[in-house]
Amino acid sequence: MSERREGALDQATVEARLKAELPAWRLEDGWIRRTYKTSGWKSTLMVINTVGHLAEAAWHHPDITASYAWVEVRLMNHAAKGITDKDFALARKIEEVVSWQPGLEGQGLEGTPTDPRFAYIKYEK
Repeated sequence: MSERREGALDQATVEARLKAELPAWRLEDGWIRRTYKTSGWKSTLMVINTVGHLAEAAWHHPDITASYAWVEVRLMNHAAKGITDKDFALARKIEEVVSWQPGLEGQGLEGTPTDPRFAYIKYEK
């Protein structure tokens, strides 16, 4: 682990990078945030566990709020007292994994059925 402290990015830089790199994320109250809509409690728990695994592997931990059919992920570097490159790196990985739609890749994995009994994430179009 690096002991180097990162400097926080200024608001204009954060907003420009969100627009370019993570358009589904937003800057609010000093955090970058993303709300994932799910199909129910089972899916919500899977999203939380996925985010938890990625955060632990990265050793950079978000705040998470959840309800029956949604999960909000909030990132901010407490040591830097603001948003840093680490927040963007973890947000990109979370977005990549949680938003993955294997059925669109055409490589043999079909993705979850549209049947409500098996639905997972409510993917944005």
